[in-house]
Parts: sequence; C-alpha cells; structure tokens
Amino acid sequence: MSVYKRGDNWWIDFYASGKRVREKIGPIKKLAENALAKRRTEVVENKYFDIDNTPRVRLKEFADSFLNSYCKPNKVSWFNDDTYLRQVLEFFGDVYLDEITPEMIENLKAHRLNEGAKPATVNRILACLRTMLNKAIEWGKLKDTPMKKVKLFKEDNIRTRFLAKEELERLLDNCPIHLKNIVVFAINTGMRRGEILNLKWSNIDFRNKCIHVEKTKSKTPRVIPINSALERLLINIRENSISEYVFCYHKNKIDSVKTGFNSAMRKARINDFRFHDLRHTFASYLVMNGVDINTVKELLGHKKIEMTLRYSHLSQDHKLRAVETLGQRLDTIQSQVTRDESSKILYLSQVIENKEVESNALKA
Repeated sequence: MSVYKRGDNWWIDFYASGKRVREKIGPIKKLAENALAKRRTEVVENKYFDIDNTPRVRLKEFADSFLNSYCKPNKVSWFNDDTYLRQVLEFFGDVYLDEITPEMIENLKAHRLNEGAKPATVNRILACLRTMLNKAIEWGKLKDTPMKKVKLFKEDNIRTRFLAKEELERLLDNCPIHLKNIVVFAINTGMRRGEILNLKWSNIDFRNKCIHVEKTKSKTPRVIPINSALERLLINIRENSISEYVFCYHKNKIDSVKTGFNSAMRKARINDFRFHDLRHTFASYLVMNGVDINTVKELLGHKKIEMTLRYSHLSQDHKLRAVETLGQRLDTIQSQVTRDESSKILYLSQVIENKEVESNALKA
C-alpha cells in the first residue's frame, strides 16, 4: 500500500481481495494518507466492497483468445496481428490486463522507435493493442482501457515509390522463374501479396478475361481484367500446373516471397523498395498513362478515393495535355475574335473612305 502523486493529484495504491486498486484522492497529500489508512482498515475488517468483480485475465491468455476468436475469423491479415501481439507480450511480460498502464504503453512506443521501427509500424502495434483491449472490455474481461490516454504518432502515408522501366527490367532479370511470374502478375494487376499467393485457378475466368478476387483486405470482392500480357503468362503457368493454386514452387503452394524478393532486389541493386510497392507501380503506371483516378480506385479496391489520390501528382503530363487542349481552344476563339475585329475595322475604313469621296464630289 502506498501514496503517490501523478500530475497535480495524489493517489492511493492498495490490494483488496487479491486485486490491485488505484484511487485518485485529490491535490492534498494528507487527505490521501488518511484515505489509505481508512482503506487499510476496511480491507482488514473485510468491509471494503467498492472493487471491480471483473475476473483478472493475463495478457498471454487473452491475446491467444483474441487472435483465435476475433482476428483469424475476421481479418485476412491476422498474421500481422500475431506478430504485433508477440512484440507486446515480449515487452510487457505476462502481466494481467488491468496492470497495463498508459506509461507502460508509452515505454513500448519509445522502445520500438529506438529499435528502428518507423512511426507507422509502431502505430500498427498500438492499433492492434487498442482493439484487443476494447474487445476485452466488450467480453467482460476488463473494466477500462489505458489506450484512452495514449496518442498515436503522426504518419506520412504518401508513399508512391514505384519502379522505373530500367529498374523493373533489372528486377525481372534477377528473379528465378517462379518469382518472376509473381512480379509480372503483380505489376499487371495491382493485387496485394496475400491476394496473389492465395489465388486459385477457380478465380481465373479465361473466357471473360477477368480475375475474381474474393479474399480482399476490405472484405469486398473485386474483378480485375486480364490484359494480353497477363493472359499469355497465365496460359503458360496453367499448362505446367498440377495445383489448385496459381503460384507454386514445384508442387508446393508458395506462402512467402520475402527472402527471394529481397535477394533479387540486392542483385538488381534496387534500394528502398518493398513487394507492396509493386502495387504502387501498377497504379502509378496507370495514372501516368492517363487513366482516371476513379478507375484506378476500382482496380486497387480502395474504399475511399483519398487513398487513390496519392497518385494524382504523377499525372502531370496528362494535366499538361488537358491545359494544352484548352489553350488551343482559346487560341482558336481569340483568332476568330481577331479576324472579326479586323473585318469590322476594314468595313469602317471603307465606309469612311466612301463618305469622303461623296463629300469631295459635292464640293466640286
């Protein structure tokens, strides 16, 4: 049992029925000491009843339940949550959920930054932790969440790193055939890595030349057209495939491309590029070739146009062509106005000249 100060207020910290209780008293230390003495007496005499009867649950136990009962059934990218929760557990230890404080979470933020994690990565960890603690409240395992007092980092999400033509050629030259097929497929569809690796032949409609993407991040299925280059690639793969999955290595479904992709990147001498940036490359090429933003949005499967607008700055050539068209139109209008004005001036000149002739004739 103790008395401590946080901000401008004094708090008391004690245990009742095996559960830790923290109670804010006010700005006067003496009142906090008196309150602690009173609580001590109430606990000893078994007269302290103002405690939460919520059963205490350890972090690891609830994290496992949260992952299996909520993340896996509801999220395509649940494996990311698994990684985030492991990091949280490694830092906090197997504490009780009600022992997690805002200060502990702030320490976690600082720790991950010091390890080299980017603010966006730390935010994903915090978002996962926040969702888990909120679920603990919904499921009656926790009374309140310490995440209310924790702020996420500001992020710069405007990343549009894409491969120049020369970079793409070098990357493909350094990929083994199974990885090269995946990269070419990604460049021509803009599909996410998980969508690509989980794609089955039943999702490919050769007759109507389209791909049905069912398991998407947004939970909304979408249809992607198959262009000629992609059609040739898929036909070639299909002729040698004995699996229900499109992309396999020998007979085994490919579950990860991280190691091979990073190796190809090093050999191709390409820096600051992730597999997900192939999706950016797909979108960037579309925009730079004059495809409108709404069409790009539909192909990428974005729910909000704001996500797609990050590529709008790449359409400068398209915008230049648009204003050039306007300029040409205005030039045409201006030229017509100039011709009309010239005709009018010529007409007036002729009228004046005729009147002068008539005047001179009368004088004579």
